[in-house]
Amino acid sequence: MAAPPATQVATSLVQAAPASAPEGEAAAQLLRYADRVRGLTPAELSLEIAALGDPGGVPERQLQLSLALMHLNQPVETARALGLAQRVANSPAPEAAPLKPLARLLVQRFMEQRKLEEAMDKQAAQLREHQRRIDQLNERLEAMRAIERSINNRAPAPAAPAPRAP
Repeated sequence: MAAPPATQVATSLVQAAPASAPEGEAAAQLLRYADRVRGLTPAELSLEIAALGDPGGVPERQLQLSLALMHLNQPVETARALGLAQRVANSPAPEAAPLKPLARLLVQRFMEQRKLEEAMDKQAAQLREHQRRIDQLNERLEAMRAIERSINNRAPAPAAPAPRAP
């Protein structure tokens, strides 16, 4: 009996694809930068963002600024970080090529963060509306209690004389 033919093993997405040296090093540098920025205090983070300034068309600086902005946890800065990462992800420049996978990952993360921020804003608006409604109902309840107290505090009206029988 003949042995079954050898089947080809499909490459797994779990296994790391070999990265080219420039791509791997560029991503590693940015990941190290992200790790460093993550530990900064808000004041230090503001100084870092100011030091980065306008990244211009330099993909690495765009992603650095994007990584720094994401730690501010402000919707406007998340939008700005998203824009910077999208510029790198969509850039035709050859120096952006090794950074594109990381930029696409950041774009995905920022989009999810924006959705969460929008959901939180919506919930906060609903909470404010519910609190406003509760306050209105409490005011009405207190007004009704005041009316009830004023009715209970009135002196009883004199009884009408009973009619006499003939």
